[in-house]
Amino acid sequence: MALDASAYARLDEALAEVDAELARDYPGTTGNRQPVHTAYVPADRFTAELPRDWGAHALAALTERLPDAAALADVLGVPTPIAAEVLPRLRSKLATEPIEDLRVDFEDGYGARPDAEEDAAAVAAAQALGTLQLPFRGLRCKSLEPSTRRRAIRTLDLFLGGMLAGGAVLPGGALLTGGAVLPAGFVVTLPKVTHVGQVSAFAGLCAELEKAHGLAGGELRFEIQVETPQTILAADGTAAIARMLRAGAGRVAGLHYGTYDYSAACGVAAPYQSLAHPVADHAKAVLLLAAAGTGVAVSDGSTNVLPVGPAAAVLDAWRLHARLVRRSLERAYYQGWDLHPGQLVSRYGATYAFYREGMPEACERLRGYLANSAGGVLDEPATAQGMASLLVRGLHCGALDADEVSERAGVPVQMLHELFRRRIG
Repeated sequence: MALDASAYARLDEALAEVDAELARDYPGTTGNRQPVHTAYVPADRFTAELPRDWGAHALAALTERLPDAAALADVLGVPTPIAAEVLPRLRSKLATEPIEDLRVDFEDGYGARPDAEEDAAAVAAAQALGTLQLPFRGLRCKSLEPSTRRRAIRTLDLFLGGMLAGGAVLPGGALLTGGAVLPAGFVVTLPKVTHVGQVSAFAGLCAELEKAHGLAGGELRFEIQVETPQTILAADGTAAIARMLRAGAGRVAGLHYGTYDYSAACGVAAPYQSLAHPVADHAKAVLLLAAAGTGVAVSDGSTNVLPVGPAAAVLDAWRLHARLVRRSLERAYYQGWDLHPGQLVSRYGATYAFYREGMPEACERLRGYLANSAGGVLDEPATAQGMASLLVRGLHCGALDADEVSERAGVPVQMLHELFRRRIG
């Protein structure tokens, strides 16, 4: 070799700052569970009984409209054997954990109310939400636009106070010295973001709220709701969402696409507003790029076609929703919004079918990769991570069982989690 050790040292020194910057901005996936959906419920309609009621409604609709695997297969557009694997898991999910992530809505779904009314709703909803055993939960406050800014802050302040009243330990949380912590999976959704400065200001507000309520620094996290073109492309032509992630100072937990506000802002006529419209695909592709490697989750939006009315209308709505859910999953959007209890049937049905169908090939290829036998596909570490991702996500939501995955892949589940968390680069 012609180079001596000093050349290596100089290159290490020249790239030290770059290495540190990349490690900070792109830590990789945490491997933690991401909910498959977020159920949005207006604050005035929310009670502690809502998850149970949603589950009962969805289970009754499933039993009435889809009594067997053949009927479910028709709605999901999958082979009957796959539907037969899905159906008992779907029934169990609706009976035991119908809602994975619940967001109490004080924005569009709630509207403008007198201050006293919203004050009371914020405290009551917070106390009810704190009693529930949910993997994920939170609230959507109003936006930081001038007309709603103070109301947003007031509601958030009251909501946190309602949850933390008396320093009580909440489900999923634990008592800190001198104060309580929020339940695990608690997050605030910030809607209609139009400027990076709003994200920076909200991160600062979170720090102030933590101090005021006795929370640990960095505990309060939020999602950016992408409902305006300005969130994607700033006035100076830069990719605004990437700058927003940095402005969030480590507090941004997710990027949630808002189907109808975003489509309307782009001039899409109402009949054509959809998760599958080209403007939606473009926006979500940018979100996926901005979030890649950062550990920030990306969520698709919702469909407002609800499974209500005559049997034919319900089945058509389920078919549409199932197609959209499957489309999102294939494009690496592993989460979406649900607006009605009936949508839980198609949400979990399509999600479970996706993972059940993908499991055999993922296990076979992963087994071959780890045994260094390529077979018909030459896999590498990045694709092994992708296969592990499919299996781990399927385990997280209940579509797959640990024993069956471990046996078919030939590896302990813990190794799958390690492959999933692997940082590329």
